[in-house]
Amino acid sequence: MSKIIFYEDKNFQGRSYECDKDCSDMHTHFSRCNSIRVESGCWVLYERPNYSGFQYVLTRGEYPDYQRWMGYNDTIRSCRTISLPSGESYRIRIYDRPDFQGQMKEFKDDHESLDESFQCRSIHSCNVMEGYWTFYEHPSYRGRQYFMPPGEYHKFSDWGAVCATIGSFRRITEF
Repeated sequence: MSKIIFYEDKNFQGRSYECDKDCSDMHTHFSRCNSIRVESGCWVLYERPNYSGFQYVLTRGEYPDYQRWMGYNDTIRSCRTISLPSGESYRIRIYDRPDFQGQMKEFKDDHESLDESFQCRSIHSCNVMEGYWTFYEHPSYRGRQYFMPPGEYHKFSDWGAVCATIGSFRRITEF
């Protein structure tokens, strides 16, 4: 069971909305979102209705203002829960060319800087073989986030990116 609480104001103040399932349009529940408490589960939040726009991956914890989840503004319009199987293993292959061409490297762990481990920040395709991952636009897990469930991504637009620049990535775990 997953549970998340959205608050209109910073520091868990103002009107709140509790959610325990996917919601494709939350505009009727609150007008803005400035703090969040994730009581259980893992969640992907979206800036726009119907699971579109900027993505934010949140695990259990408290986020007293939108900058704590690296939000660009106080707008959250849809969310979905992620079911993580226990004992999940992690494996991802990234490529510097579309359609799984060019230089390839396989990873099983988080990487704070792709410049250091891949010598390239342009990821044009990837195969998420095991586990759920988050791509970040910049090193040190900063910038735009992209939720990466298992699957094949032949080009960067397949995961919602407008360019191939990825600076870091990490595994999604509940704790």
